[in-house]
Amino acid sequence: MPYHSTPLDLAFHALSDPTRRAVVSRLATGEVPVSVLAEPFDMALPSFAQHLKVLEDCGLIASEKRGRSRWCWLVQARFDEAADWMDAERRRWTERLDRLELYLDNTQEDGEGNGKPV
Repeated sequence: MPYHSTPLDLAFHALSDPTRRAVVSRLATGEVPVSVLAEPFDMALPSFAQHLKVLEDCGLIASEKRGRSRWCWLVQARFDEAADWMDAERRRWTERLDRLELYLDNTQEDGEGNGKPV
């Protein structure tokens, strides 16, 4: 399948953690230095940095050193890839459910409900 790729698997793995999802939510408002990003979390900075590494390794965020601070921001491309995969899956399941609904409507029109489509 075209959407079964290592980068996408890594992105969904990264997003499976609530701390990393919170980081992504915060970065959705704009880029920010790591020190500000880490403030709401009750963990040591090295532990927080590991979460950032997971997000950066899978391509969901990027960072760069500016002076004495490291700044982070979201990378749209990986989110677009995940959204494309979810949209394709949603379309596939919607089509399947539509076919099931049509089948059930046709079997009920038989009057007896004996499973014979009209």
